[in-house]
Amino acid sequence: MTGNHQTLALLLFSVFVAITLGITTWVSRSRQGSAEEFYAGGRLFSPMENGFAIAGDYMSAASFLGISGLISLFGYDGLLYSVGFLVAWLVVLFLVAELVRNCGRFTLADVIAARMNERPVRIASGTASVTVSLLYLVAQMVGAGSLVALLLGDTGDAAQAWAVIGVGALMVIYVSLGGMRATTWIQIVKAVLLLGGTIVLTALVLVRFHGDFDRLLRTAAERSGHGAAFLAPGLKYGGDWIARFDFMSLGLALVLGTAGLPHILSRFYTVPTARAARRSVVWSIGLIGGFYLMTIVLGFGAAAIVGPDAVRGSNASGNTAVPLLALDLGGGAGSTGGTVLFAIVAAVAFATILAVVAGITLASSASVAHDLYASLRRRHAAPRSEVTVARIAAVGMGVVAIGLGLLARDLNVAFLVGLAFAVAASANLPVLLYSLFWRGFTTRGAVWAVYGGLVPALMLVLLSPVVSGSPEAIFPGVDFQIFPLQNPGLVSIPLGFLAGWIGTVTSAEVPDEAKHAETEVRSLTGAGAV
Repeated sequence: MTGNHQTLALLLFSVFVAITLGITTWVSRSRQGSAEEFYAGGRLFSPMENGFAIAGDYMSAASFLGISGLISLFGYDGLLYSVGFLVAWLVVLFLVAELVRNCGRFTLADVIAARMNERPVRIASGTASVTVSLLYLVAQMVGAGSLVALLLGDTGDAAQAWAVIGVGALMVIYVSLGGMRATTWIQIVKAVLLLGGTIVLTALVLVRFHGDFDRLLRTAAERSGHGAAFLAPGLKYGGDWIARFDFMSLGLALVLGTAGLPHILSRFYTVPTARAARRSVVWSIGLIGGFYLMTIVLGFGAAAIVGPDAVRGSNASGNTAVPLLALDLGGGAGSTGGTVLFAIVAAVAFATILAVVAGITLASSASVAHDLYASLRRRHAAPRSEVTVARIAAVGMGVVAIGLGLLARDLNVAFLVGLAFAVAASANLPVLLYSLFWRGFTTRGAVWAVYGGLVPALMLVLLSPVVSGSPEAIFPGVDFQIFPLQNPGLVSIPLGFLAGWIGTVTSAEVPDEAKHAETEVRSLTGAGAV
């Protein structure tokens, strides 16, 4: 890219950052001292606004950059990510959205602690939520590094490192100053921009092939170098039984993990009623469904127009497929049209990353302050001091996420999010479902369910090809790989459910029937909900 074109692209970046910082400054002038204002935005958002914000939270860099990149490299097998992410919303809609809104106040731990001994449950759930959030943050940081390095024409480590640091600093500002209200409006703006940009690119791809989707697929298969195998299962996950089990593990994590993501669950507390929460999910399903259908077109479009070799040459994991596609659709490298479209897409992708990291950081800082800090003190923290702790926690999360993002910068962002989903499905989902639906569930069962899923998931990732023992690993020079699968969900999710059951049946604690009845009525009717 020429200097003038880079200037244009950076100008678009700056405009979005200026707009979002303006939103944050405007919101920070309003009352942000109360916990309800900081964590839930005063519960003042309409179902449509919250639906757009949920969609904004969910349509992350993994979706826009990572999934399209995987489809461009692996065809049908990359498409499975789109299907998994979309189907997961049905689990959220039918199992948890309304019930979580009725039973909790700000975090997942509120739902579980309603009928348990609060302190151990909050500590366990808060720990799991922070861990999941960190894994998700790392994916966004990696996406930011790839994107800005491509934009600047410098794919070196220094450019990616500064991009990661910049995103981390901005997310801390958004969260610590604006809280949930600023974060929600940033998500809404970002969702509109992302959907608009995706619609334009999808239309241009279809116009290039005169609306003939079959021709698009055939061209993608021809350019891939794999022929018909590009459009059939097995290119990435069908080599042997280990690859097939890896695919099953990934699918299980994607479908079940969404219902355990802290930053998604916290969205249901920003609306005034459970009915509004349910309608929010309906709005978000429509937006997210349309978006994931378009990522399929973009992925195969990148394979057909740019070519997998060029995509791999820019970024080994395919994270830059969509920006390269935009450059080609606009007229190619060096053309004004190509650079304008590239800059718009890069700015939208950057907006996506900034908005998502703000939402995740807010959810994790809420877990630190509302669950961990309030539980570890001898007495409950006052609301104002709790918000102060949340702001400090946002800074800490930013620093840790930057460090981990620098370590994992060569991994595909969709793959990294798959790991976060696996940990969420292993640690958060079992305890959430048991708490809502099992009358005899106890405190020990809750704690064991969380740690029984969290610890195995993390250990299996550390001992997998993701960390060592393969050329694509975080530490390719060493080999302490024992577990053969890249995604731990197939093993760790059942272990979470099993640990919760064993902890409950071996517990001497007598379940509180009255509390369960109260929770059941509250979850199903909304009576007594905050």
